[in-house]
Amino acid sequence: MPPRQALPIAINLTTMAGAKGLIFAQYTTNLLDFLPLCRGVMPCVVVDFEIAQRIASYWSWVKGNAVVKVSPAMTVVGKGVLSPRVASFSSRGPSMLFPSILKPDIAAPGVSILAADRNSYVFKSGTSMACPHVSAVTALLKSVHPGWSPAMIKSAIVSTASVTDHFGMPIQAEVVPRKLADPFDFGGGHIDPERAVDPGLVYDVDAREYNKFFNCTLGYLDGCESYYLNLNLPSIAVPDLKDKVVLQRTVTNVGPAEATYHLVVEAPAGIDVFVEPSVINFTQSGSKSAKFMVRFTARQRVQGGYTFGSLTWSDGGTRSVRIPIAVRTVIQDFVADTS
Repeated sequence: MPPRQALPIAINLTTMAGAKGLIFAQYTTNLLDFLPLCRGVMPCVVVDFEIAQRIASYWSWVKGNAVVKVSPAMTVVGKGVLSPRVASFSSRGPSMLFPSILKPDIAAPGVSILAADRNSYVFKSGTSMACPHVSAVTALLKSVHPGWSPAMIKSAIVSTASVTDHFGMPIQAEVVPRKLADPFDFGGGHIDPERAVDPGLVYDVDAREYNKFFNCTLGYLDGCESYYLNLNLPSIAVPDLKDKVVLQRTVTNVGPAEATYHLVVEAPAGIDVFVEPSVINFTQSGSKSAKFMVRFTARQRVQGGYTFGSLTWSDGGTRSVRIPIAVRTVIQDFVADTS
């Protein structure tokens, strides 16, 4: 049972049993939201399994005659905090209904956010806290670039997001146990407003393409699988790679008119990725849009799980436009690797 479900149950059971205190062993997860349940009832302490083992060893050594000292929780600020990281309650991919469209799109601050509540302020967590951050960044981008479409704004946010923390280390995700985050945890990464203002390139989508997408969801169009793969989103998801898949994307230059972008490919494990062209040149008199083709080829014939990678267009300076990739190899449809 995940810690966020287990802790409230443990508090309730120990309270009913008349316990004098609770030491709760868990995988490293933010559970501060639940500790107020102990207020006025008993002291509650959360520890990781390593510390829990030391406590259990001490208990065994003193044969039950243990001495316990409970001190206030320690507050750490600044560089000593592992941040950002993906919360355990954050929604995870893949998308059940549309696995060819990578979800989530982006991650934003949503844990213990100081929020207005009537005539006061409280700390709250959840999508209700992350959504205002993204909405505010969207409004700022629209004010700077009033001519940008919603798709361009979304692309700028997703493709400039950060996948590293403030130490330059990969962002971690709180699951059981904690792991390095992947696109199913944070999409493009953690939102970075300063970089999103000047992305250099964006993946735009004509509004009529969304109408086709809507008709596909209703079953009004044929060939929707290929359409999903080629929808010009700032991400790529291939849920059923049996041998080879070819798809297309288009980038639009919203930076300097004279620019050259080189491609950096991070191929998903077990997948060969070929992109043509791998260099895009924009000129003052030329087109502001450029198409490129991506081919994925499976190197192993297995009924496997998802592996992840990315495509990054870089101008060699400050602009780096990265989109996440998720690919799953399969041998047969409707068969899962459940052994």
